[in-house]
Amino acid sequence: MRRSDRVEAPYAYEGLDRMFHEKARLSIVTVLAGHADGLSFTELKSLCGLTDGNLSRHLQGLEEADYLEIEKRYEGRRPCTRSRLSALGRVRFLEYLAVLEKVLREATKAAAGVGVPSELQPARRR
Repeated sequence: MRRSDRVEAPYAYEGLDRMFHEKARLSIVTVLAGHADGLSFTELKSLCGLTDGNLSRHLQGLEEADYLEIEKRYEGRRPCTRSRLSALGRVRFLEYLAVLEKVLREATKAAAGVGVPSELQPARRR
């Protein structure tokens, strides 16, 4: 895409990295962002509500993008896989969040200018 195309398409949101912009991977990266030492496969599976195969595939994709570091070792006789965000993954995720914040600001501003039928409005808290 030429630079002039990006300027003319301000809502293209080029910074929304597809590697993060998927529900399961967003869950994985979000939880890992708060755990600098990483988490075990079992912890990630539980926190993100994913199956073994689904989690494994998403971890593989994040690792191939160099956004994740995966350490495989044994604790006693049991295998233990631990995942953590790489330095690059942390930087790219923060960049992604900055673009996502921009999307949310612009969407909120746009939506506020359009009337919402009363039956679709959220219930007011008392």
